[in-house]
Amino acid sequence: MKKWTLYSMTVLSLMLLTSCEAVETIFKAGMWWGIIVVVGIIGIILWLFSRGKNS
Repeated sequence: MKKWTLYSMTVLSLMLLTSCEAVETIFKAGMWWGIIVVVGIIGIILWLFSRGKNS
């Protein structure tokens, strides 16, 4: 069931978006996920360092 949903969304987006818009959308999503992951990793590192100083 989940495969069909992903498949149908992909087909629908390919039919509605031009190739440039599709690529732009993919890169925007990738950029935001990258920013979120980098901020999360920096936050974890800072938390670990602050935890180490207090011990």
